[in-house]
Order: sequence, then C-alpha cells, then structure tokens
Amino acid sequence: MEVAVQTYWESTQQTAVVTGAAHPAGIGFGIAEALASCGMDVVIMDLPSTLLGESSAKLQENYGVRVLPVPIDITSDLDVEKAVEQIRRFTPTVHALVNNAGIMPAGARLGEMDEGTWSKVLDINLGGPFKMIRKLLPMMQRGSSIVNIASRAGKRPSPGYSAYSVSKAALIMLTKCFAVEYAAEGIRANAICPGQIYTELNKARFEREAAEQGISLEARVARMVETIPYGRMGAPEDVGHLVAFLVSPESEYITGQAFNICGGQLTEL
Repeated sequence: MEVAVQTYWESTQQTAVVTGAAHPAGIGFGIAEALASCGMDVVIMDLPSTLLGESSAKLQENYGVRVLPVPIDITSDLDVEKAVEQIRRFTPTVHALVNNAGIMPAGARLGEMDEGTWSKVLDINLGGPFKMIRKLLPMMQRGSSIVNIASRAGKRPSPGYSAYSVSKAALIMLTKCFAVEYAAEGIRANAICPGQIYTELNKARFEREAAEQGISLEARVARMVETIPYGRMGAPEDVGHLVAFLVSPESEYITGQAFNICGGQLTEL
C-alpha cells in the first residue's frame, strides 16, 4: 500500500544516508522511513544481512523513493571507502547523514570490563560516526545536515554500561565540535539523545536485566515505564519525526544541540 508523501524539499531531490537501518523494528529504519515519507531518497546501511534488502524494498514500495541498500562495517576503512563509492554512483550530493549504528554490550562495571569490549564500543559508537562524517563531508553542501544518534546515557551515566555512556557523551561533543567548525559553511550538526525506545537492542538489554533480577521481561519493562513521566516506552518513529525536522529547512537556525527524546525521563540539557 502506497503511503502519502510529504515533500519538504521542492527544488531538488535530496538524499539521506542512515547507518544501522536494516532492522524493521529499529531506530535506524524508523528514521529512514520518516525521511522517505518526506520524499527523500535514502541510503540504508548496516551489517550484511537479508534484512537490508527487505527493508530497502519496503521503503521503495511504500514511499516511491529511490533506496540504496549498502552492507557495511562502519569500523572498517575499506568498507567505508567502498560505501562512499556506491553512494557517489547513486547521488551527486548528500543532504543528510544520520549516524545511528551502535552497540550496547552486556553491562559490567569499569573495573570488571575487558579492554577489548571498551575499545570495540568506542570504535563503533564514536569512531564509526567520525569515519562517516569525514568521508561523506565532501558530498555535503550548504543546507546539509548531520544528525548523530547519541543517548540519554551520554548525559546521565548508566550504571554498568560505562563504555556505552562514555561513547555517547563523546558523540555529543563530536557533534558540537563539528557544528561550530562548519556553521559558517552552512552545514549543521545536531545530536538526539533517546531514552527508552523499544527496539531489539533495548529488548535484549531488558532480557538480560530481567534474568539478573529473576523477573519476567514484561515485569522489567513495566518497572522501566514507571520511571517515564509520559507513561510509555518510546517508538522508533518518535525519533524519526525529530530527525526529519532537524534535516529540514524548518530547523535551519539550529545546530550544535543535543535533544532529549525520552518522555520526560531526562529534563536537564
């Protein structure tokens, strides 16, 4: 079934690149879907899997935009180089880069965490966005935007998930550094800090915590919802709608910000 498309960009066709976008229940796909619904062509990137092609076909069918699926390991310089070559053949310019791909491994206190896990989390959650920004920047023009998907944990430590919290705090600062360095060139950067968004990644976390606490998954989720003033878990489309605004002309004067999207769970800046 074809869905009505709202086009923000009337003059030229725009293209967005979204990493970590293959899973249909994930934040990345929710973002890609929101941008496609605005009439943007979309490059969806993720680790190689059948989901990549399936999600690409779904976006094309539902929104009538061009979609390019690109398998990639964002920590690999070679993969990133190959991906950029594919993107160049697909489009001459990139209007929006959304760095969403990330990992949140099983919890461990700092003194109990092995260095390999620490390095892997930083490499994916911070190094990956840096590589993508550096390589795609030559394809971006005045009016282009970068949106980095950080986390509530980047502003308030999440006990037992220190590597994740540190990586997301660093990603927020990377966003701010880029924003001030490239504002004069008309290229903006903002971060989004989701709270509890119900995705496969968060479900896996809740399953681990439920097992540790000796309760059911449903009970663990219910306890989390009790901490959210708005009274529900977030959904991928909640993040997608904010991304669509941040890459549109309506947000032209906004750069260097880190927006909480957490149902009131976090209210400080």
